[in-house]
Amino acid sequence: MTDVTAADVVWGAFSDAGPWTLDPDLLPWQEGLSEERAALVASVPDLTRRRLLPPARRLGTTVVHLGGAVGRWWLGERRTGGSASIADLAHRLRDAAEQLGPSYIKLGQIVSSGRGLFPDELVDQFSSLRDRVQPEPFAVVRQVIEDDLGRPLHEVFASVDRRPLAAASIAQVHAARLVTGEEVVIKVQRPTVAARVQADLRVMSWIAPLLVGRIPVAALANPPALVELFAETIAEELDFRLEAENMIDVGRSFAQLGQRGYVVPRPHPTLVTRRVLVMERLSGFAFDDAVGMRGAGIDTEAVVRTGMIGFLEGAMIHGIFHGDLHGGNLLVLADGRTGLLDFGITGRLTEPERQAFLRLLVGASMNDLRGQLTALRDLGALPPTTDLRAMAAELGLDQPPVDPTSLSAEQLTGEIQRVVKALLGAGARLPKPLMLFVKNMVFLDGAIATLAPDLDLFAEIAAIAMYMGTRHGTQIAADAGLADDAWRLDLTNLQESVGIDPAVGGGLTHRELRDRRQVIRDRMESRPGRRRRPRLGPR
Repeated sequence: MTDVTAADVVWGAFSDAGPWTLDPDLLPWQEGLSEERAALVASVPDLTRRRLLPPARRLGTTVVHLGGAVGRWWLGERRTGGSASIADLAHRLRDAAEQLGPSYIKLGQIVSSGRGLFPDELVDQFSSLRDRVQPEPFAVVRQVIEDDLGRPLHEVFASVDRRPLAAASIAQVHAARLVTGEEVVIKVQRPTVAARVQADLRVMSWIAPLLVGRIPVAALANPPALVELFAETIAEELDFRLEAENMIDVGRSFAQLGQRGYVVPRPHPTLVTRRVLVMERLSGFAFDDAVGMRGAGIDTEAVVRTGMIGFLEGAMIHGIFHGDLHGGNLLVLADGRTGLLDFGITGRLTEPERQAFLRLLVGASMNDLRGQLTALRDLGALPPTTDLRAMAAELGLDQPPVDPTSLSAEQLTGEIQRVVKALLGAGARLPKPLMLFVKNMVFLDGAIATLAPDLDLFAEIAAIAMYMGTRHGTQIAADAGLADDAWRLDLTNLQESVGIDPAVGGGLTHRELRDRRQVIRDRMESRPGRRRRPRLGPR
């Protein structure tokens, strides 16, 4: 380790003095990755094609565990209703996912980082699947490392901790020291995960069409599309060379944008294979340790602001962003910068997708509902032939916004069901980049609640719009098809939807927003004849 700033910091958002210096032109594991990535994307339709018959043995195992979990709940806690009933079902589903292995654990991990999209009880139960899955024995870990690196363990590492730092569905992570003295972490893939995932995708593809419209959660309302989305997400995670390339590309994007509030760990220049990834070890505060950060003099509001701007700017300008923000994948360094971990899921937008995504956000900031629908269609969320005018009318977007706290429980339920029915009828789906974006925004919403609960949300939106306009206004206008001076922030509908008169104005802190959500939750909980809480959309 040296105190001199590393040369690779010029082009990448890395730590100032890393264990090695990266040369982007001298990374042998990158050879052929562009073709590999394209081939994986092209393979998804075949992976998710519904066969005439599913893999019988795996289907039987899946039915035994998932069916058994639901059956025991049906005969027991279901009858009590309320949150206790949902919590019992969530607990049983989590246990079933652990028994079924990597694919279902990964599904649980996706649910766990989607608070606001999924019921709280599911999120709470599946959170334990993020990094507390039963690890592989160290003998298995050693074998994978030696097979992939082609050398005995002791020739590469002076030491490797036998107990993993974390164990998840695809891999587990061990602290280690190289024979050359650098402190590192090793991400090691579970040896049978690739074959198991392929079998599970065939089962999911066979079952999914049977579940359309049968799951009372909007985020799960189109199971076949979700299976395809899951396949797109997990396929790239099975090749750690792609993850290492994601680290390089996201780090380069941050540096080009001047986003120095983030730090990406360096992958090793040579010790990267399909199943083994050696990388720099970062240390810092857990992302939800607001007390510890404030005690160390770290501005937690600045941490949140860095998160929002960096995430949005990378997606809008370069079409790349970390796709799996949650507390286990972030830490805050002693100097207040945010360390990003685990790049297995990374949002990558093609140029047409990036422009559509940018138009979606610009449309939202300008209160242009038709423009947002057009952008969603161009992103693949709606079929190309969608009648956008009719769609807007069916969704009620041609009507003045309604403050949801002014509706009764029955009215809220009816509105949610009407919107979900309209979206399903139109053939709506959630493309991978959009799903990752929504999931990250939900996480950042929770981060604000923890780190900056009194942040004025409207003032922050205005500040971010000003930042983007000042730094990228010309490009944003050109990509959105606007004149240079035509982008104007308009929060009228957003203000009206939270009960603020735009003519009067006023702010809204996250604490106040949380109180409004609680009013809605309480109203839904107390409605007559309630058996279970409908969760048909974000809160």
